[in-house]
Amino acid sequence: MERTEGTFKGSKGLNLYYQCWLPNANPKAVLLVVPGLAEHSGRYTNLVNYFVPKDYAVCGLDTQGHGKSEGPRCYIDRFQDYVNDVKIFFDIVHQKYGDRKVFLLGHSMGSAIAIVYTSQHQAELAGLIMSGATLKPGSSIPSALKVIVGVISKLFPKMGVAVIDASAISQDKAVVDAYVNDPLVYRGKVTARLGAELVKVLNQMPKLIPKVTLPIIIMYGTEDRLSNPEGSQMLYDLVGSRDKTIKKYEGFYHEIFNEPEHLRVMADLEAWLATHI
Repeated sequence: MERTEGTFKGSKGLNLYYQCWLPNANPKAVLLVVPGLAEHSGRYTNLVNYFVPKDYAVCGLDTQGHGKSEGPRCYIDRFQDYVNDVKIFFDIVHQKYGDRKVFLLGHSMGSAIAIVYTSQHQAELAGLIMSGATLKPGSSIPSALKVIVGVISKLFPKMGVAVIDASAISQDKAVVDAYVNDPLVYRGKVTARLGAELVKVLNQMPKLIPKVTLPIIIMYGTEDRLSNPEGSQMLYDLVGSRDKTIKKYEGFYHEIFNEPEHLRVMADLEAWLATHI
């Protein structure tokens, strides 16, 4: 296995960090990972360790304001900025592995980015992988906050409004401890502007999702408190894809790739990929 890393100029001129893990043989496909809110591309070790030895390349970026990328922490002017950055990153990956199919893997907020991206750039992707899709707010987000965050955003866009509940990411205490102590994970309050932009995009999802016609696999835990599991079912019901698969994991928390039984998730994803490359 070979690991490469680098930076590229994002849509706002920020230096954005990325890394790729490559198999010893030519990759048979590329998994392009868009991480979730407050986290970064280095947290997908289980995915890397499972798929790279099976000759898949895994490439992930740190979205602006996250991980090793520049930008105010967990802040965005417009949600579309994330989408534009993913397009630049995709072009970098495509230039290196242009003869290989690229599957876009979005986790949590990354799934919302992936849906918007696909609605705009569908032809260049081979398929979509959704993990813990953030398409409806989770039960850990106060209802009042969903209502007032837009007002706060207009007055105080960089004001912190909510902290992610680390205990909700995984049932594995070691994973939670690593998350809490990871200096690249943002543990402060998410900004009002990002919250408002995310709420705005989630409200657009019923119109965006039917535009997606790619092969798609939707994977989620039934005990996810950070992303409402109903969002994954909504995605399955509304997506325009004829080739669609949904996998729910009873009792799993938000990060299904980091749960104690994550190998079951990996095996399901591997089986799906095998029928699409």
